[in-house]
Amino acid sequence: MTTVLVPRQRVERWVANFSARHGDVHLTVSGSALSGVAADGSTFTARLPFNLAYGGAADAASFATDVVVPDDWGVLLVRKGGFAVARLANEQIVDSKVGQRHVQGRTKAGGQSQQRFARRRDNQARQAYEAAAEHAVRILGQGPLTVVTGGDRSAVEEVLADPRLARVRVVDPWLPVPDPRRAVLEQAVRDACSVRIEVDNAEGPG
Repeated sequence: MTTVLVPRQRVERWVANFSARHGDVHLTVSGSALSGVAADGSTFTARLPFNLAYGGAADAASFATDVVVPDDWGVLLVRKGGFAVARLANEQIVDSKVGQRHVQGRTKAGGQSQQRFARRRDNQARQAYEAAAEHAVRILGQGPLTVVTGGDRSAVEEVLADPRLARVRVVDPWLPVPDPRRAVLEQAVRDACSVRIEVDNAEGPG
Protein backbone atom coordinates (compact mmCIF):
# COMPACT_ATOMS: atom_id res chain seq x y z
CA MET A 1 0.00 0.00 0.00
CA THR A 2 1.35 3.39 -0.99
CA THR A 3 -0.10 6.88 -0.61
CA VAL A 4 0.22 9.61 -3.23
CA LEU A 5 -0.90 13.23 -3.17
CA VAL A 6 -2.53 14.37 -6.40
CA PRO A 7 -3.48 18.00 -7.17
CA ARG A 8 -7.12 18.58 -8.05
CA GLN A 9 -6.28 19.42 -11.68
CA ARG A 10 -4.59 16.03 -12.18
CA VAL A 11 -7.15 13.71 -10.58
CA GLU A 12 -8.91 12.73 -13.82
CA ARG A 13 -5.59 12.11 -15.58
CA TRP A 14 -4.35 10.05 -12.62
CA VAL A 15 -7.41 7.77 -12.77
CA ALA A 16 -7.04 7.43 -16.55
CA ASN A 17 -3.36 6.48 -16.16
CA PHE A 18 -4.28 3.96 -13.43
CA SER A 19 -6.75 2.37 -15.83
CA ALA A 20 -4.18 2.31 -18.63
CA ARG A 21 -1.71 0.47 -16.39
CA HIS A 22 -4.07 -1.96 -14.70
CA GLY A 23 -7.07 -2.41 -16.98
CA ASP A 24 -10.65 -1.15 -16.86
CA VAL A 25 -11.52 0.40 -13.50
CA HIS A 26 -14.83 0.00 -11.69
CA LEU A 27 -15.50 3.08 -9.56
CA THR A 28 -17.67 3.21 -6.44
CA VAL A 29 -18.34 5.68 -3.64
CA SER A 30 -18.11 4.34 -0.09
CA GLY A 31 -16.87 5.58 3.24
CA SER A 32 -16.98 9.19 1.98
CA ALA A 33 -14.30 8.35 -0.61
CA LEU A 34 -13.99 7.38 -4.28
CA SER A 35 -12.70 3.83 -4.72
CA GLY A 36 -11.57 1.98 -7.81
CA VAL A 37 -10.92 -1.67 -8.62
CA ALA A 38 -8.99 -2.44 -11.81
CA ALA A 39 -9.16 -5.53 -14.01
CA ASP A 40 -5.89 -6.88 -12.60
CA GLY A 41 -7.08 -6.54 -8.99
CA SER A 42 -5.25 -3.32 -8.20
CA THR A 43 -7.26 -0.89 -6.09
CA PHE A 44 -7.20 2.72 -4.98
CA THR A 45 -9.13 4.89 -2.54
CA ALA A 46 -9.18 8.66 -3.09
CA ARG A 47 -10.03 11.00 -0.23
CA LEU A 48 -10.79 14.70 -0.34
CA PRO A 49 -8.47 17.03 1.59
CA PHE A 50 -9.43 18.76 4.85
CA ASN A 51 -11.44 15.74 6.09
CA LEU A 52 -14.19 16.53 3.60
CA ALA A 53 -16.68 13.74 2.90
CA TYR A 54 -17.44 12.76 -0.68
CA GLY A 55 -20.95 11.65 -1.56
CA GLY A 56 -21.18 12.49 -5.25
CA ALA A 57 -21.19 10.43 -8.42
CA ALA A 58 -18.77 7.54 -8.93
CA ASP A 59 -16.59 9.25 -11.50
CA ALA A 60 -13.29 11.11 -11.40
CA ALA A 61 -14.61 14.37 -12.86
CA SER A 62 -17.29 14.75 -10.19
CA PHE A 63 -14.81 13.86 -7.46
CA ALA A 64 -12.30 16.45 -8.68
CA THR A 65 -15.05 19.09 -8.71
CA ASP A 66 -15.66 18.45 -5.01
CA VAL A 67 -12.07 19.29 -4.03
CA VAL A 68 -12.73 22.52 -2.13
CA VAL A 69 -10.11 24.58 -0.31
CA PRO A 70 -11.36 26.57 2.72
CA ASP A 71 -11.57 30.34 2.46
CA ASP A 72 -9.66 30.64 5.74
CA TRP A 73 -7.30 27.97 7.10
CA GLY A 74 -3.76 27.42 8.31
CA VAL A 75 -0.62 25.28 8.17
CA LEU A 76 1.62 24.46 11.15
CA LEU A 77 4.90 22.61 10.62
CA VAL A 78 7.21 21.93 13.57
CA ARG A 79 10.43 20.02 14.06
CA LYS A 80 13.15 20.39 16.66
CA GLY A 81 14.91 23.62 15.83
CA GLY A 82 12.52 24.83 13.16
CA PHE A 83 8.90 25.77 12.48
CA ALA A 84 6.69 27.27 9.80
CA VAL A 85 3.21 28.65 10.29
CA ALA A 86 0.93 30.22 7.70
CA ARG A 87 -2.60 31.51 7.33
CA LEU A 88 -4.24 31.16 3.96
CA ALA A 89 -7.15 32.51 1.99
CA ASN A 90 -8.02 29.61 -0.30
CA GLU A 91 -4.59 28.65 -1.71
CA GLN A 92 -2.89 32.02 -1.13
CA ILE A 93 -0.63 32.63 1.87
CA VAL A 94 -1.73 35.88 3.53
CA ASP A 95 0.52 35.75 6.61
CA SER A 96 3.37 33.45 7.57
CA LYS A 97 6.50 32.98 9.66
CA VAL A 98 9.38 30.56 9.19
CA GLY A 99 11.90 30.30 12.01
CA GLN A 100 14.87 28.25 13.13
CA ARG A 101 16.19 27.66 16.62
CA HIS A 102 19.42 25.84 17.40
CA VAL A 103 18.83 22.57 19.23
CA GLN A 104 21.94 20.49 19.86
CA GLY A 105 22.09 16.92 18.61
CA ARG A 106 22.60 13.91 20.82
CA THR A 107 25.95 13.20 22.47
CA LYS A 108 27.80 9.97 23.15
CA ALA A 109 29.21 11.31 26.40
CA GLY A 110 28.14 9.53 29.56
CA GLY A 111 27.53 10.30 33.24
CA GLN A 112 26.87 13.82 34.47
CA SER A 113 28.08 15.36 31.22
CA GLN A 114 25.38 13.49 29.33
CA GLN A 115 22.74 14.56 31.83
CA ARG A 116 23.74 18.24 31.59
CA PHE A 117 23.77 17.99 27.82
CA ALA A 118 20.30 16.39 27.81
CA ARG A 119 18.91 19.14 30.07
CA ARG A 120 20.38 21.84 27.86
CA ARG A 121 19.00 20.15 24.76
CA ASP A 122 15.53 19.85 26.33
CA ASN A 123 15.60 23.52 27.32
CA GLN A 124 16.55 24.54 23.78
CA ALA A 125 13.74 22.42 22.33
CA ARG A 126 11.21 23.89 24.79
CA GLN A 127 12.24 27.43 23.87
CA ALA A 128 11.88 26.55 20.18
CA TYR A 129 8.36 25.21 20.76
CA GLU A 130 7.40 28.27 22.79
CA ALA A 131 8.57 30.53 19.97
CA ALA A 132 6.59 28.47 17.46
CA ALA A 133 3.49 28.68 19.66
CA GLU A 134 3.77 32.48 19.97
CA HIS A 135 3.85 32.88 16.19
CA ALA A 136 1.07 30.31 15.75
CA VAL A 137 -1.17 32.26 18.12
CA ARG A 138 -0.38 35.52 16.33
CA ILE A 139 -0.97 34.17 12.83
CA LEU A 140 -3.67 31.55 13.35
CA GLY A 141 -5.55 33.40 16.06
CA GLN A 142 -7.51 31.90 18.92
CA GLY A 143 -10.79 31.24 17.14
CA PRO A 144 -11.81 27.93 15.55
CA LEU A 145 -9.66 27.41 12.47
CA THR A 146 -8.96 24.43 10.23
CA VAL A 147 -5.23 23.65 10.35
CA VAL A 148 -3.08 21.08 8.54
CA THR A 149 -0.01 20.01 10.51
CA GLY A 150 3.27 18.26 9.79
CA GLY A 151 6.90 17.73 10.75
CA ASP A 152 7.50 15.83 13.97
CA ARG A 153 4.36 14.66 15.75
CA SER A 154 5.65 15.15 19.28
CA ALA A 155 6.90 18.64 18.39
CA VAL A 156 3.53 19.61 16.89
CA GLU A 157 1.77 18.28 19.99
CA GLU A 158 4.04 20.40 22.19
CA VAL A 159 3.10 23.55 20.27
CA LEU A 160 -0.62 22.74 20.18
CA ALA A 161 -0.56 22.15 23.95
CA ASP A 162 -0.54 25.93 24.32
CA PRO A 163 -4.06 26.65 25.70
CA ARG A 164 -4.41 29.62 23.36
CA LEU A 165 -4.48 27.14 20.45
CA ALA A 166 -7.11 24.89 22.04
CA ARG A 167 -9.72 25.73 19.41
CA VAL A 168 -7.54 24.87 16.42
CA ARG A 169 -9.15 22.03 14.45
CA VAL A 170 -6.45 19.74 13.02
CA VAL A 171 -7.42 17.90 9.82
CA ASP A 172 -5.77 15.48 7.40
CA PRO A 173 -3.43 15.05 5.72
CA TRP A 174 -0.48 14.76 8.10
CA LEU A 175 2.59 16.13 6.27
CA PRO A 176 5.91 14.35 7.09
CA VAL A 177 8.06 17.31 6.02
CA PRO A 178 11.79 17.89 6.60
CA ASP A 179 13.08 20.89 8.59
CA PRO A 180 10.67 23.70 7.71
CA ARG A 181 11.97 26.32 5.30
CA ARG A 182 10.06 28.65 3.01
CA ALA A 183 10.13 26.21 0.09
CA VAL A 184 9.00 23.40 2.41
CA LEU A 185 6.08 25.54 3.61
CA GLU A 186 5.01 26.35 0.06
CA GLN A 187 5.10 22.69 -0.93
CA ALA A 188 3.17 21.79 2.22
CA VAL A 189 0.39 24.17 1.17
CA ARG A 190 0.16 22.45 -2.21
CA ASP A 191 0.15 19.01 -0.57
CA ALA A 192 -2.52 20.02 1.93
CA CYS A 193 -4.83 21.00 -0.93
CA SER A 194 -4.24 17.75 -2.83
CA VAL A 195 -6.30 14.58 -3.00
CA ARG A 196 -4.85 11.71 -0.92
CA ILE A 197 -4.93 8.42 -2.83
CA GLU A 198 -4.08 5.09 -1.20
CA VAL A 199 -2.96 2.60 -3.84
CA ASP A 200 -2.66 -1.18 -3.57
CA ASN A 201 -1.07 -2.60 -6.72
CA ALA A 202 -1.80 -6.22 -7.54
CA GLU A 203 1.34 -6.43 -9.62
CA GLY A 204 4.08 -4.16 -10.95
CA PRO A 205 4.76 -0.51 -10.03
CA GLY A 206 1.97 1.91 -9.28
